[in-house]
This record gives sequence, structure tokens and C-alpha cells, in this order.
Amino acid sequence: MVSLSQVRASNSLISSTFSEKLVAVFVGGTSGIGEETAKCLAKYAKSPRIYIAGRSRDAGDRVLAECKRINPSGQYIFCKSDASLIRGADELCNEIKKEEGFINLLVMSQGVYDFSRSVTSEGLHLLAALNYYSRIRIIQNLMPLLEQAPFLRRIVSVGGGGHEGSLDTADFQALNVPLENLREHLSTLVTLGLQAVATSSPEVSIVHGYPGTVKTSLLKDVPEETLKTMTFIPLEECGERHLYLATSSKYSPLKSEYAGIPLGDGVEVALGSGGQAGGVYSIREDCENAPPEVMQKLAELGANGVMEEVWSHTLEQFARIEENYKKH
Repeated sequence: MVSLSQVRASNSLISSTFSEKLVAVFVGGTSGIGEETAKCLAKYAKSPRIYIAGRSRDAGDRVLAECKRINPSGQYIFCKSDASLIRGADELCNEIKKEEGFINLLVMSQGVYDFSRSVTSEGLHLLAALNYYSRIRIIQNLMPLLEQAPFLRRIVSVGGGGHEGSLDTADFQALNVPLENLREHLSTLVTLGLQAVATSSPEVSIVHGYPGTVKTSLLKDVPEETLKTMTFIPLEECGERHLYLATSSKYSPLKSEYAGIPLGDGVEVALGSGGQAGGVYSIREDCENAPPEVMQKLAELGANGVMEEVWSHTLEQFARIEENYKKH
């Protein structure tokens, strides 16, 4: 386990390690883990330029004001966006690409607590659209900017890292996957999709992290009696840990010049989901690797060509949606 004190010690080096202006994009940054991580970055960075993307302008303005209070020397921009839609993801990325020549960090935490199998107007399972499809689309769109960053090139996807396992390849969207298997299915889908993206971008590292159970607005509809049985990780700690995932060289890319903050005493380099340092990392709430049995399962899926199946399906869905919205 990486202790909270080790996490904070690493984060405290952000301003001295990254002397240049750090540019970060937080999708789902108007509440919960995304908001807390953005505020942590504002606290530790010298003069960051931070984009906050979300559906609510009021919530966005509140987060911008809080970041400005924490660090007046930073620049904070709100982008109104519906990240459940591929079209919304494209519009958000186009807006950012007009303003920036590079970005250092992309942190995605958009989500919803909805197991009703709702479908978006683009024909995607809402839960999967937020956790997987829109995130992959945003990565595709913004990867050229990440590849242009002069230092630190990192993506963090907040989800189910360490909980991968079985994947129903006949139902990638998980419209009919049993509820008890839903997290495992979607976590596996996300990691395999991230692996596919990473194959052509060795200078960018990608972390699929699991935050643990955190009391955020996503749990607002959970019955109070159920909440009483749950053990929560404090939101402030979660923000510190996700900033650590975003900046520590524990999760370095294959090309080390973009590694991040040097490791502290007693901290070891993580293993990528492919079994070596670099690429895509599947990380638990304690900032350490997924369990050995999960790493083995991911290796088996890779050997059996499932990553390629996932990627083919993903591109098919994007092509279908693009064709549809070009008609309208």
C-alpha cells in the first residue's frame, strides 16, 4: 500500500517538479472525485491551467471559484458538456483543441448510479457510455495534444481498476449482463479498451484506477440503510490519491522522460496490465497493482485476442454514431 503520507509527500513536489505551466482536463469535474482531484491540483501546482467539463454551469462556476480561491495564480475554464454522448465528447474536445497546443493530464470520472439499463439517444447503454465509450472517444480526440506535452503525459480513468475478470463478448454494452457481474464486465471492457488505445501512444501512460467507496452525489439515490453498511474512503483522501495517480512516476509511460514525480522511499514502480512497467495500469484504491489473479486474467484475455474484439466493436459503434449525427 502507498500510504497517505507518501501520497501527500509526492504531491507536495508538483510545483517544484513541473516548473512550467501544467494543463489539465477534468471530465466529470463538477462534483465528487473529479472536483476534489482538480482542487488538489490547484493546491499543489504553481500556476495550472485547468479545464472543468460537466453538464451544470452553476456547479462548474462553483468549482472554478473554489480553485481560484485555493490558487489565484491558476487559470480555470468551464466547458459545458454532456459526456454521455459521443457527439458531446467530440464537441468538448474540439473546444479544447481550439485553445491548447498540448495538455499534460486528462482525468475522467463521469458516471451515474443507474442500473435500469437506460439507453442514450445515440443507442448506447448509459452506464457503459459514461464509463467506457465517451472516455475512449475523448482519449482518441485529445491524444494528439497529450503527445505534444513537453513534460508529464498522463491519463487517469476513475472506475474499476483491479476488478477486471470475465467479459461477455456477445454483450459488450452490458445491456443484459447480470447486475452482480456488471462491475467486473465494465471494468474489463474499460481496461481492454485503454490497452488498445495505448498501443499506438507509448509516450503516454494510462491509469485505470478504483477509488474505493466514496460518498459522492452518485450515491444520492442509495437507501440510507444501505449507506450505513458501507465503509467509505474520505473524499479528500481520494482526491489526493487520484492526483498521485496522475503525477507520480510509479505509473510512468514506456518512454521515461515523461515519467512524472520521482518515487519516494519504499515506493516501487507499478506493473502495467500487460505485466511490465508502462502502458496501462490497473490500480486498486491503495494505489497498488491489481491482484495477481486479475493480472493473469487480463493476460489471458490479451492472448486470446479479446482486446482486438473490444476495439473492433468500439470503432463500429463510433462509426455508426458518426454516420447518424452527420445526417442530422
